[in-house]
Amino acid sequence: MIEYSAEIFLKSISLRPFSVKCYSHREPLENEDLLSNLLTMGVDVDMARRRQPGVFNRMATNEQELKVFLLSKGASDKMIGNIISRYPRAITRNSEGLSKRWDLWRKIMASDIEIINILERSPESFFRSNNNLNLENNIEFLCSVGLTNESLCRLLTSAPRTFSNSLNLNKQMVEFLQETSMALGHNDPRAFVRNILSKNPSILIQSTKRVKANIDFLQSTFNLNKEDLLLLICGPGARILDLSNDCTKRNYTNIREKLLSLGCTDEEVQKFVLSYLNVIFLSEKKFNGKIDCLLEEKVSISQIIESPRVLDVSINTLKTRMKELVYAGYDLSSSNIALLSWSQKRYEAKLKRLNEQC
Repeated sequence: MIEYSAEIFLKSISLRPFSVKCYSHREPLENEDLLSNLLTMGVDVDMARRRQPGVFNRMATNEQELKVFLLSKGASDKMIGNIISRYPRAITRNSEGLSKRWDLWRKIMASDIEIINILERSPESFFRSNNNLNLENNIEFLCSVGLTNESLCRLLTSAPRTFSNSLNLNKQMVEFLQETSMALGHNDPRAFVRNILSKNPSILIQSTKRVKANIDFLQSTFNLNKEDLLLLICGPGARILDLSNDCTKRNYTNIREKLLSLGCTDEEVQKFVLSYLNVIFLSEKKFNGKIDCLLEEKVSISQIIESPRVLDVSINTLKTRMKELVYAGYDLSSSNIALLSWSQKRYEAKLKRLNEQC
């Protein structure tokens, strides 16, 4: 260790000017010109500021370039304002990168306006990444799995974030699905992947851990063998694979407890849920509310189990329709309740006939 004398040490201190640093706690100043431009373009500045406040501190942005580019593709001024309001970082992209990315999307979509509609609904799917090579690789990879242009179009429309995923993430999910299909005895892993993606396009933007947890939940909860599990996840079960596993378990537990409290057996509960897995999407409040609403009008639990689609209907619609049917002389307690879930046109035609018979 090097030792210094006290004298040298004190001298070194005396040579340093004494100063106090003042740290400002003020927020970074916003770019006033940018703010003015965005207001002129019809951007909801408050929304944009809440979403991505850092954009407003940038000294160099491309909002005018972006506007010209999107106008050339058929977007209206209002659409452009909405897009920037929802994803302000869009104004940081340059026209060259946007043009290249647009061309890649156009290989999938039939027209520019279809892309504009996606951008208005989900602008982050297009503007979040400027890695066009990754996008190109994702398209090539998904084509290699056997997805047709029509399938890619549906995927881009329903789950556009898939294409801004890293290529490795998409590969991991596809490989996981293929391994799952082989473990369950499916003889065409690529066809299995295509089938799952057609029923649940959002699955590629979820983790393999989540999907595996839901597959394990289905197998253990309903005591399914490999063949039955394969049939389920190739069919209605595909839609719940990307749900939060906590949500899946919580909703099922509530369904089970509610039905058991109304006199159903465990076997009846499982049969009911397997016959209509969409019920897993219903939260405790919605499921219990709809069941109670039906019971109040003397509909039995056995009728509900026989016609589970009535639970797809909102509580307000259920109440309105049951009131109208009772007024028309329809006995809900002894009649088919399936008409509660019919389309509005079909239901109104039936209601008209009932009223004419009164």
